[in-house]
Amino acid sequence: MPDNSLTRLRIALTVFFAVDGFIFAGWVVRIPAIKEQTGASASALGLALLGVSAGAVITMTLTGRLCRRYGTHRVTVVCAVLLSLSVALPPLTHSAPALGAVLLVFGAAYGSINVAFNSAAVDLVAALRRPIMPSFHAAFSLGGMLGAGLGGLVAGDLSPTRHLLGLTVIGLLVTAVAGRTLLRIQPPAPPQDTPRHKSAPRPPGTGTRIRGLVITFGLIALCTAYGEGALADWSALHLEHDLDATPGVAAVGYSCFALAMTIGRLTGTRLLERLGQTRTLVGGGTVAALGMLLGALAPSVWAALLGFMITGLGLANLFPVAVERAGRLAGPDGVAVASTLGYGGMLLGPPAIGFMADWFSLPVALTSVAALAATAAVIAALTRRAATA
Repeated sequence: MPDNSLTRLRIALTVFFAVDGFIFAGWVVRIPAIKEQTGASASALGLALLGVSAGAVITMTLTGRLCRRYGTHRVTVVCAVLLSLSVALPPLTHSAPALGAVLLVFGAAYGSINVAFNSAAVDLVAALRRPIMPSFHAAFSLGGMLGAGLGGLVAGDLSPTRHLLGLTVIGLLVTAVAGRTLLRIQPPAPPQDTPRHKSAPRPPGTGTRIRGLVITFGLIALCTAYGEGALADWSALHLEHDLDATPGVAAVGYSCFALAMTIGRLTGTRLLERLGQTRTLVGGGTVAALGMLLGALAPSVWAALLGFMITGLGLANLFPVAVERAGRLAGPDGVAVASTLGYGGMLLGPPAIGFMADWFSLPVALTSVAALAATAAVIAALTRRAATA
């Protein structure tokens, strides 16, 4: 494939990653207003919000099969259309059960597009023979920051219905432009030296070994996403209740973490080229573990914020690398398995932290993020030879 086609493909995929983060963040900032509109209690809202996660987990494996049959580019465009349309549905509901039902659809579209464009990105990374996967996830983070910022600005002037309908229009327009480029370019054929493309007969047990490695990288993604989910839901509460921060300062906690993750992903390609995947995983997990110990146990607000930033830098490239390795081993099915496990970690994090906070304390509960980051580093170190074989 000509270099200019690969460049155009990279730009198109970057746009889809960014618009995915933009739309999802735009929905998240309107959750309080939609809670008020539906009259849902906190527990009823929590159950309704599980629809997003349930829809994503249910459809991720199916999306891997669709990508194999119809191609990652087509599935990405179709899922982008569905995501753009479904984000307008939540403000049309007036009860928690109805909200949960439409969020099931939104979650299905969100999970599916994540499998599809990550699979397309894996093929492009293999064709370019450069570790550019973190740059796509940086685009997702930047899109999310932009979507959340814009949502905060318009929340006082636009109703949730108008705001999310605006996201639908933006999403469809971007999909129409970037989708034309994506559909005109054939997915690049991965090099013949990747496990899923070797034509020579494989030794007995190779398939089992590959499945085991895919699950291993999925576990690394789970450990990473656990930390993301935990910090998104509990960092502000920790700063405000345990360290007596003002509400404004407490809200900065997750922003520091998200900004650090974005910076880490923007520099991820250079880091991977210099250190390699295994050392990046081991080093990132170790840094994140140390940072989270500081963030959870520090006696002052500013030390905790520093800890959150260090944690973000450490976790930044673990998920992209894990998904890319799983995809290179097993194609879209590998991406689906790793993404499903990763999303499971994001689901597990917030409630697990809540239960542990009730049993012990919130600072102690947050150290579980450090424990799982360290676990990811250990897994990466122990499977180093098998992953590179």
